[in-house]
Amino acid sequence: MNLIIVESPTKAKTITKFLGPDYKIESSFGHIRDLPKKEMGIDVEGSFEPKYVIPDAAKKNLKKLKELAQKADTIILATDEDREGEAIAWHLLEALKINNKKTGRIVFHEITKDALENALKSPREIDMRLVNAQQARRILDRLVGYELSPFLWKKVARGLSAGRVQSVAVRLIVEREREIKAFKPEEYWTITANLFKPKDKEKIIEARLNKIEGKTIGKLGIKNKAEADKITKDLASAEYFVAQIEKKEKKKNPLPPFITSTLQQSANRMLGFSAKQTMMLAQRLYEQGYITYMRTDSLNLSEKFLKEAKVYLKNTVGDKYALAKPRYYKTKSKGAQEAHEAIRPTEAVREPEKLKEKIDSRQYKLYKLIWQRAIASQMPQAILDSTVIDISARDTACEFRANGQIIQFDGYLKIYPEKSKELELPECRKNEKLELKNLDKEEHFTKPPGRYSDAGLVKILEKFGIGRPSTYAPTISTITDRNYVNRDENKKLAPTDIAYIVIDLLVSHFPRVIDYEFTAHLETDLDKIAAGEKKWQPVIKDFYKPFHENLNNKYNEINKKDIMPEEKSDEKCDKCGAPMIIKTGRYGKFFACSAYPECKNIKGMNGNGNDGAEKSEEIKKLEEKYKDEICDKCGAPMAIKNGRYGPFLACSAYPKCKNIKNISENSGSTGITCPKCKKGKIVQKRSRRGTFYACDQYPDCKNAYWAKPTGKKCPDCDALMVETKEGAKCSSKDCGYTK
Repeated sequence: MNLIIVESPTKAKTITKFLGPDYKIESSFGHIRDLPKKEMGIDVEGSFEPKYVIPDAAKKNLKKLKELAQKADTIILATDEDREGEAIAWHLLEALKINNKKTGRIVFHEITKDALENALKSPREIDMRLVNAQQARRILDRLVGYELSPFLWKKVARGLSAGRVQSVAVRLIVEREREIKAFKPEEYWTITANLFKPKDKEKIIEARLNKIEGKTIGKLGIKNKAEADKITKDLASAEYFVAQIEKKEKKKNPLPPFITSTLQQSANRMLGFSAKQTMMLAQRLYEQGYITYMRTDSLNLSEKFLKEAKVYLKNTVGDKYALAKPRYYKTKSKGAQEAHEAIRPTEAVREPEKLKEKIDSRQYKLYKLIWQRAIASQMPQAILDSTVIDISARDTACEFRANGQIIQFDGYLKIYPEKSKELELPECRKNEKLELKNLDKEEHFTKPPGRYSDAGLVKILEKFGIGRPSTYAPTISTITDRNYVNRDENKKLAPTDIAYIVIDLLVSHFPRVIDYEFTAHLETDLDKIAAGEKKWQPVIKDFYKPFHENLNNKYNEINKKDIMPEEKSDEKCDKCGAPMIIKTGRYGKFFACSAYPECKNIKGMNGNGNDGAEKSEEIKKLEEKYKDEICDKCGAPMAIKNGRYGPFLACSAYPKCKNIKNISENSGSTGITCPKCKKGKIVQKRSRRGTFYACDQYPDCKNAYWAKPTGKKCPDCDALMVETKEGAKCSSKDCGYTK
């Protein structure tokens, strides 16, 4: 019997379909060993050797794998091809205590019969360079987390955490938010002339004012209404003539196939998936054998796929949509591993529609995106006819410009549609006279930079060289889970109150840990360890010694009151009458009695950015409204409490009774009756993932929406329509109706 061990049960199930009865495929269910939870587990006084333990959850499965390994003739470790997969294979080798002579390690980019059979022909030994790179990352992260987090507990607030990459990501978000707050909008105006040919009044030429006295107008060229009025007054009686016509052919190249970062960015922008969702869905598609490995920074495509894509395009789309020679791409990612492959479908001919009934709707959408992008990368350029018409307003020194384009040959756009707006301009001749229909002047204001979306944050992390394909999604997930970041109504990443405090502390006192270049430099060192160019212990030592010494000094140097200043308020303690002060904790600002420790009364504050008096007034109104509310479980009075996501009702008999109830007023009622239970109303709520809308009868009814319902029903499936940036669309994932 040949035993193959993979890390995922889904992967094991897929592999079983391709191999015969001589093989038994089992799953390790991820890491079989890890650092201990309740201690550092690293020899910081010596050579930084880690102490690994078997987690309780893994012990039963490990026993089963040991029994199978003893009976097996050969043992194949077939975990993923990256550093994490190599480390899992090594941990299996160590934990199972199996004979190296009957053990082999195989890797493959895709879970297909051919890929598996080829991999089984050439098993190799564990690559300790990759294992050491993974160990070094794990140890670095453990050292920062286990030493810096307790410091934050002591100097800031209990329950906080710090991380080598996560804190840098939070810093990016905090600095962007400060840019937004510091931004001062500037006024500017644009002037558009709507013109037509005397014999063709139906075709309007929309031309934007482009030059004055031969100089191109910048974005802020017209600064106020007075300037705009003066220009339009002069233009009202002007004669308009075609000054110049330029026609040229533009060629538009297809984008390369996806790598991890570009997949996360595109799925976020086009499908609304978070980085975590994208990787979860891609993992399932990979383990089911539909796409290649999804943690990669290489743009390579296998020769097999290139041939398949060419045949598919010729047979299905047409000869003119297939390239004579394959198109190859060169990655620009720092430290990219060119031996790997881009993310692509395992079979070019497996069109998305063929999988629609086999996978869920979100997997289908992601697979379709991956398939389209990979196939389109091997298609011809799109050819566009571009027309630029410069129009002179005589005797005014003003010149307008109209731009148009039409698609002459769609090329790759046939498979991977992009926003290529077509605008056909009427045929004109040089010096031809045009008639003015009207002039439009429009006021604008410059806009601040936007908050980071998942896509934007991944892009900037990649730009700085911070993290690697496997770390982007977990990093974003960690900083949201630990309340450093909330998602706003547009699912953008906004820092919480505590994020500012922690980042300011780290920047002031631990600049090296949170420095962009230093963090990127460490990533490069990890790459060098993986390549065998550096030993891992010196890299850890060079980081840890100055970090540890600085940390010890800061315990004595930093006073908590300097970091966490208290604010005065007009609120009085309802238990002792002393003034309440405003403090900041892990979940934001709250009222605390100034008579502490004699009085330990605290009260929550709802929302962000309002002063304490306004917040306390809201609480008072709620207390008045619910003063007669009785617990439906024990009969004790219910009290207004304030939690992470705002006010709620809690039983005053706590901890004997732990009954709680949501307050729909806090959420903002939409007035829409829940279509599922027909009793409750849809109200606005908040969670760590951002704003959402749900039935106020929770937990009896768990109906929820991630966008605001319009109140209207979908004409196709009768589900509620919801508001999006593009307009209204059906809330049902399986429908897809848009208005």
